[in-house]
Amino acid sequence: MEQHFSIRRVVCEDGILLNTDYESLITKELVEKFYYHLLRTRAFDKKAVSLQRQGRIGTYAPYEGQEASQVGSALALNDKDWLVPSYRDHGASITFGQSLLNSLLFWKGRNEGCIPPENRKIFPPCVPIATQIPHAVGLAYSEQLKGTDNAAIVYFGDGATSEGDFHEGLNYASVLNAPVILFCQNNYYAISVPYEKQTNTKTIAQKSLAYDIKGIRVDGNDVFSVYFETKKALEESRKGSGPVLIEAVTWRYGAHTTADDPSKYRDQKESEKKRKFDPILRLERFMKNYYTFSDDWMLQLEKEIDNEIEEAILALESFPKPNPNNVIDYVFNTPTWILERQREKYINARVGKNY
Repeated sequence: MEQHFSIRRVVCEDGILLNTDYESLITKELVEKFYYHLLRTRAFDKKAVSLQRQGRIGTYAPYEGQEASQVGSALALNDKDWLVPSYRDHGASITFGQSLLNSLLFWKGRNEGCIPPENRKIFPPCVPIATQIPHAVGLAYSEQLKGTDNAAIVYFGDGATSEGDFHEGLNYASVLNAPVILFCQNNYYAISVPYEKQTNTKTIAQKSLAYDIKGIRVDGNDVFSVYFETKKALEESRKGSGPVLIEAVTWRYGAHTTADDPSKYRDQKESEKKRKFDPILRLERFMKNYYTFSDDWMLQLEKEIDNEIEEAILALESFPKPNPNNVIDYVFNTPTWILERQREKYINARVGKNY
């Protein structure tokens, strides 16, 4: 049975306001905030890919093309809410307040990269597919039990909806009436598996029907729609209306990760065609249509962002080397004889070397 869930838009690809209900809420300050974060997250993503290619960080998961989904939703959060990311949601994390340095440290393989700022509740990025969804439901439920009006948002891709954790998470979110936003970025590929080979449902949003929760679809490249619909869902959820499943329809231009070759499973010309729907271009068109758009302001913004990223890279590469003993010391309360033997072999083999 097909259930129709239309895609909600506020601004079209040409930068024209479609939904005048939001006209009074769109201020120049808000638009400039959107633009700053979209530029910043894209610049970070491009630089991280470059760093990986140079061997300066490890395997990296790019998100170029999905910036509006991450920026719009993260900006809708309150300061005391929980943000629970997957491995591709560092754009959302840095928008919400995670430092660029710690984001880079994570991709360098350093546990320090999982530590959020003191004033933000950001869960460590989750690499196993969909396992963060039950975690987020538990976090939201804990806020409910404490009597706060804090909520949680959890990010995942379309591939995660094929995992049991997705269904378990939605089920318990519904049963507990937890204040959690289940935010799916549907970029139509679970690594190499196209959406139509994963599921027979026409949309991800309609999966909400099985759990009797609200489900909506938004244009994931329209930062306005993502922001306002996520904000509305959060406000309703805080007031006790329960969880909301949001499907943000978007696209990743590049590879699943830097260890992947997307040309093996899809025609990359398709990605080039998608660029005319680019979230940053759409916002630029909107700004030119409704505001005085200054190229000098944009260039200054780009310069400030580039300087910030370069400072983070400098801090990354001057960060203290890890202590190899940490690999042994924090597995068991008292290391086993096997671990001690490994320590002896590992450390002795590197005597005099700067590891």
